[in-house]
Amino acid sequence: MNEPLAIQLRPEKLEDVIGQEHLISKRMILYNLVKHKKLFSMILYGKPGIGKTTLALAIVKELNLKYRMLNAVINNKKDFDVVVEEAKLFGGMVVIMDEIHRLNKDKQDLLLPYLENGLITLIGMTTSNPYHKINPAIRSRCQIFELKELTEDDVVKALKKIKKKDVLKDIQIDLDVMKQIAALSGGDLRYAYNLVEVAYYSTENYHITMDVLNKINSKPVLFHDKNEDGHYDVISAFQKSIRGSDVNAALHYLGRLIEAEDLDIIYRRMTVIAYEDIGLANPSIGPRVDAAIHAAERLGLPEARIPLGDIVIELALSPKSNTGHIALDAAISDIQKGNTGNVPNHIKTNSKDYKYPHNYPNNFVKQQYLPDRIKNREYFHPKDNSKYETALKNIYYNLKNKQE
Repeated sequence: MNEPLAIQLRPEKLEDVIGQEHLISKRMILYNLVKHKKLFSMILYGKPGIGKTTLALAIVKELNLKYRMLNAVINNKKDFDVVVEEAKLFGGMVVIMDEIHRLNKDKQDLLLPYLENGLITLIGMTTSNPYHKINPAIRSRCQIFELKELTEDDVVKALKKIKKKDVLKDIQIDLDVMKQIAALSGGDLRYAYNLVEVAYYSTENYHITMDVLNKINSKPVLFHDKNEDGHYDVISAFQKSIRGSDVNAALHYLGRLIEAEDLDIIYRRMTVIAYEDIGLANPSIGPRVDAAIHAAERLGLPEARIPLGDIVIELALSPKSNTGHIALDAAISDIQKGNTGNVPNHIKTNSKDYKYPHNYPNNFVKQQYLPDRIKNREYFHPKDNSKYETALKNIYYNLKNKQE
């Protein structure tokens, strides 16, 4: 079976790796490590198809080191045992491990002593954020390097190598087609290579045109593996764009989530946003979000996008206030620190000393509600973010003055 184009074009030297200038250009850290012929255990993390495996292989090949490749999920404990024995035989070995964030305890316990004594040098690879997903015992023994997303120019630069390397005989592909492939790939170079290869073999004369591309795939690749960070980055950007009142960015990220057909996360994020980021500045937004979700569920895709688009515009352009949940968080913080105290006797169950506010003018009577230890504590600090919150602020300070 022929090797995929991505493997045929995989560089052997660091200088041939596409992108990652912050790590491999002159005077940068990985460049200097290779220059000084020194390698430490490391974790490479970043989006799919941006060169983690390529970079790892370029390093070990340029340093002429013995290495083995393992997958934390696919390879079993016996495979790991074999690699350890090989490392003992050769006096050391580099282990390039994919999906390291899924390394289970048995395999981890097997590797740790050999990472400690230097018999094994680990290059772990993951699309997950290692600070969140990788066991601290492994993480503390590795340097962590983030790989950046490839730009469209990076992908075009890589595609130009196809002609130079002459790996696809008689291929014809113009620069504008390469740029379109780069746009479709979303920075995933492996996908770009695969798209070229499929297009190449689907033509009679090996001439890749825009029409050929459109017949194969007209949709760009989105980083939307639900188990990986790319998906969560889009969710994060969606909420932050609404919080920042950028309606255009909010619609963009909504569109990406709709293309991924992840309606559940859209519903959850909008509901959180309604109360976390808008809250008291526009209290009617919560029910409006619920109504939009109900409409979207009833319609299903593709029509669900219509009420979702309307409500996201409204969310983005609504006045914002976080005073409600900040106030509650402050109260919870006191409780977690043990800053509580006994409930005042006059508001305990069935107390005869309780003053029933409805029996007093304006439904108000001066009495203490907080425990003595924190009787003067203030959690709620209202802002003038909207007419509604300003009205609450005036009521709050008016009542506060009456209590004093």
